[in-house]
Amino acid sequence: MSKRKVLLMGKSGSGKTSMRSIIFANYIARDTSRLGPTMEVEHAHVRFLGNLVLHLWDCGGQEAFMENYLASQKDQIFKNVQVLIYVFDVESRELEKDYRYYQSCLEALLQNSPNAKVFCLIHKMDLVSEEHRDQVFAEKERDILARSQIEANKFNRTNAVCQCFRSSIWDETLYKAWSAIVYQLVPNVASMETKLKQFAIIIDADEVMLFEKATFLVIAQAQITQHRDVHRFEKVSNIIKQFKLSCRQKFQICFFCSKLGSQFECMYVRNSKFAAFIDSFTCNTFIMVVLSDPTVCKSLVCSFIFICCFPINFT
Repeated sequence: MSKRKVLLMGKSGSGKTSMRSIIFANYIARDTSRLGPTMEVEHAHVRFLGNLVLHLWDCGGQEAFMENYLASQKDQIFKNVQVLIYVFDVESRELEKDYRYYQSCLEALLQNSPNAKVFCLIHKMDLVSEEHRDQVFAEKERDILARSQIEANKFNRTNAVCQCFRSSIWDETLYKAWSAIVYQLVPNVASMETKLKQFAIIIDADEVMLFEKATFLVIAQAQITQHRDVHRFEKVSNIIKQFKLSCRQKFQICFFCSKLGSQFECMYVRNSKFAAFIDSFTCNTFIMVVLSDPTVCKSLVCSFIFICCFPINFT
């Protein structure tokens, strides 16, 4: 079994636990308002693709806790980390303090886990007016990358120069960010994408995507035909996840067991311009196939899936 230690850090109220609950615990956005602040560190083990286990450390962001992480708990918190995800509240009124804590965490990380990857989420972007979002994100990203570079230069570690993503629990940006992060943790992604591309060519598909079953995060994809909507993967993740949760709630209202409502198995969409199939692939994944030819038979596509793509190695 392969374990990956993932630190989730940022100041109190930045939205860390809300995003974790939506991605990994099937919360819907409006229900996260019931979540209280994280006290010290909350641990969660998430089985991901069979043998891969994400060990999530959700670190409370109150000032006293942050000071402890950087002093007496430094070795425990920052040792053996594969990924640091640092969350910034886009509307924070203490930006310089946020940056200082981020740089201190980055320094501790590089001392204890020099090969860890770093991702920063500029969160709650829905609170910024749409016409200003690109500008605000670019400014925050520039500042974060500049401070990351300072720490990277101290240790001569280019991996400290992070990737930044905008995010909000109210749209697909959350799935875009977390899909990109998980993509870095999944072994053999290149091999998976090679097989998916071969399959797409054989059946003349426009694109093929592989989703993790519980979270519906995109873990691999093969694109044959260019598409103008570069955000379509995370939109599909968000839509299907919300659909799954809606089905579960409907079944609960109708007095069926909650497990029945969560057993989403497949979806088939067709119009005059395309056909799209989403079906269970392995015990841990869904596969989505998009074709320009809407007359293609669903059973034929399913047959080709298991002939051409199975097995894909997730270890």
